Amino acid sequence: MALLTKAAEEKIVSLLMGEGLADVNLVRNIENEIAGSNKSIVTELKNRGVINDDMVAHATAAIIGVPYVELKNITIDQDILSIIPYEAQKRALAIPLGEKDGLLNVAMTDVTNVQVTDYISNLINRPIRVWMSSERGVREMIAKNHGDFSSVKEAVKETNTEVAEKAQSNVKTIVQDSPISKALTTILSYSAKTKASDIHIEPLEDSLIIRCRIDGVLRKVMDLPKTVAPALVSRIKILSNLKIDEHRIPQDGQFTVLVDDKEIDLRISISPVTWGEQVVIRLLDKTGTSMDIEKMGMTGHALRDVLHGIKQPNGMILTSGPTGSGKSTTLYALIQQIKSEEINIVTLEDPVEYKMDGINQIQVNTDVGLTFASGLRSILRQDPDAVMVGEIRDSETASLAVQAALTGHLVFSTLHTNSAAGILPRLLDMGIEPFLLASTLNVVIGQRLVRRITEKRELYKSSEMETEAINSIVGDLLPQEDADVASVSEDLGYPGLPVKNDDKYMLAKGMITKETPGGYKGRAGLYETIVVDEEIQKLIISHSTSAEIMRLAKSKGTITMRQDGMLKVLSGITSMEEVNRVASDLS
Repeated sequence: MALLTKAAEEKIVSLLMGEGLADVNLVRNIENEIAGSNKSIVTELKNRGVINDDMVAHATAAIIGVPYVELKNITIDQDILSIIPYEAQKRALAIPLGEKDGLLNVAMTDVTNVQVTDYISNLINRPIRVWMSSERGVREMIAKNHGDFSSVKEAVKETNTEVAEKAQSNVKTIVQDSPISKALTTILSYSAKTKASDIHIEPLEDSLIIRCRIDGVLRKVMDLPKTVAPALVSRIKILSNLKIDEHRIPQDGQFTVLVDDKEIDLRISISPVTWGEQVVIRLLDKTGTSMDIEKMGMTGHALRDVLHGIKQPNGMILTSGPTGSGKSTTLYALIQQIKSEEINIVTLEDPVEYKMDGINQIQVNTDVGLTFASGLRSILRQDPDAVMVGEIRDSETASLAVQAALTGHLVFSTLHTNSAAGILPRLLDMGIEPFLLASTLNVVIGQRLVRRITEKRELYKSSEMETEAINSIVGDLLPQEDADVASVSEDLGYPGLPVKNDDKYMLAKGMITKETPGGYKGRAGLYETIVVDEEIQKLIISHSTSAEIMRLAKSKGTITMRQDGMLKVLSGITSMEEVNRVASDLS
């Protein structure tokens, strides 16, 4: 935005005070402070947080009589964006919004600058209509819509075939001197800002593709020439302290990056594939993950069961689900619930995903013989009250975890099974005696993750097929016409549930934008829990199947993951498509 005259600043401040957007007394005090100096009152008010760029831009637009647009809620079609070249957008701080009446609407920060408007109009050879927006808004919109991959494109241009060939013999020098280092930083920064959980760098026959897993779904973010691959993979290997000349066997490593003053731990996995080496990077950002079990989506029957289980002085709390279903995050949230200065909590993890104050966390290191089993033996000699074992992978670890629970410890761990009931036969298969299992288990948890519908949404009436699916899965749980709707909804943990209806339900779908692909943003858990009481213990001892155990649990009030998903659909948290995507294999 161009420098404002003193008269213009006075008009802006006066307008903001008149609209109640700036405190009059505060403004007068600051004006008195800077009286007699050359300081700008607008700059001072912004520096002290009284007003912001958007407020100044909006007031300026009103004073000079041009329309104003706040860009953060605007979605721009890629065809429109391409009308003004990226470099011109950055240079002029101008971004196209759309076309109307033969004019191209353009958001700018300095609408009074005739040279800039003429430059844009002549560049695209057509008339434009200018809109006022803040500098912050325009810069953020440019970066968001272009993915800010300019440094990656620069690296691609400079990392040509000749460089790629030399990389085999002189990799270290090349990756330090070339723009490939900045390109990797840009990819990591973009992934962190979009809250991606994983980055996949995958070689094809003639290209290299970059995909990010955002809210549990992989999305391709860019294609690169195949010639970039050797230098990019070598740079990752150097940062991870891996062997850069080893291309035949898988390698694992880690390093840390700083994005927006936040440290993000990266776990690296490199494997040889047909067309080169595939790299998968797991991003672990504890500041972006909720450690509140209720905010994660656990409620009602499941929440009551779990809170009861962790209040016991000893026993096992086990959670299950496929890879990437949030099992570790659930354990961290439960540990957070019991954390206290009065108890000693020790964890054994591979890897330590989130560092927590007040918890003694141990990293598994198989290279020196520190496995889950050997580490657990050591932990039990350190006077713990509660123990978290990252995963029960074998019979030895399972046996030690049961022994720890029998000797007065509260044990938390995970297993890879499809459901909560599947945990019990799985442990029996590992050789745990049924009577030991029955006497040590407090509660078992099954979980999956679904994407949340974004806040910007619209409602629609369910189709006949959707209504039938809802009624078949949760019809018996929903409030009936003659029931106390509020009481039933509160008991299920989802306030405002509809009365059972054979005709239709009001469902939600999110508005699709660049920031919310598919209309989703963030994730929530689907949970089912089984409290191991005397009746469940009898089934365990008699080697009953998981189906028989779940049948009894449901008769005692257990809500299955699929039912929990449908209740979340009716509450507007997620969609039926999401529940079917992650829980279609469940009853």
